[in-house]
Amino acid sequence: MYQYIPDEIDRVRADYQAEKQGSEDKDAKRVGNLGELAFEQFCREYLPAEMWEWENEDAIRRCNPESFSGHDFEVFGYEVDVKTSRDVSAFLPKSLIENDSEDDIIVMAWHRDNEDSLILLGWEHVQTLESKVQTQEEFSGDEPEKLKHLASRPMNDLQDLGPNMANMNQKPENPFEPGDRVEKKGEEDPSVGVVVEVLPPETQIELYGQELDGEGVRVAFPSSLDEGPADWREFDRALLSSYCDDQDVSLYTYKHDNLKFAENPFAVGDYVIKPSHDDPDTALVVESEEKVTVTFESQLGGKVEPTDLSEHCESEGISTYSYSRSEVGFADI
Repeated sequence: MYQYIPDEIDRVRADYQAEKQGSEDKDAKRVGNLGELAFEQFCREYLPAEMWEWENEDAIRRCNPESFSGHDFEVFGYEVDVKTSRDVSAFLPKSLIENDSEDDIIVMAWHRDNEDSLILLGWEHVQTLESKVQTQEEFSGDEPEKLKHLASRPMNDLQDLGPNMANMNQKPENPFEPGDRVEKKGEEDPSVGVVVEVLPPETQIELYGQELDGEGVRVAFPSSLDEGPADWREFDRALLSSYCDDQDVSLYTYKHDNLKFAENPFAVGDYVIKPSHDDPDTALVVESEEKVTVTFESQLGGKVEPTDLSEHCESEGISTYSYSRSEVGFADI
């Protein structure tokens, strides 16, 4: 068995995708998404990347409706469905067959009430489950009331369905996460970008006709994000990929080792504070060069587009203040 602890990005995406899916039972769909994320981590750790595929990977990463595929994963040519429940009785052979008998394999995942931890209990062939149900009905009679049989094989036995290979450990090596501010290495005056998507290591990406040798990171630039219909800075970082996909915001793909964390992460329009203050007022970045020039939100008297901030402050006589980069930090909004 394996424990999976979803991080903040996983939990936000699982919830928002369930909402976008329009499921009648959003809670069940969210939990199901977490179960798929748990099994994806198992596959990435222990199975060769070219021999498994997650049908809903793009849908959950970008929080779009699923394609209504009949199964969640394909592993070594088998169609695999992940069943996630807090109620252990859902994993009884008869319950599993009644809810899903069309796939080849069912993976069972149990979750805690507050969904902060899941356990991959095991898996079983659907044919085996059907045989057990038939045998119980024909020969076994009634099961003990207090001792029900849960048919499952250890998770590691999935490896036996494919070639004999060592621990694959195909987790991403790059250090970036959605929302990180990055810049391209080796440029004298680099533009700051915002990480929107960190692509799985096995994703094949072509740049200028050549296949990318390394892990892909998709980046948007604040000026492009500012052109959208909403204030992207107010979104949870986990939903940036969904927003960019919905609004067709231009994304640029880089090899992860061609990027670094931005030395100056601030862009015009960012919400910032002075962390040294006990009760800091929120300010907006007007200019960001060697110094970060800001104006306080309370002075503006209304919404001003980032591209208009500098001119607006000058024409309206609104005071601005300059600080070193180390004196300011991003505000939680």
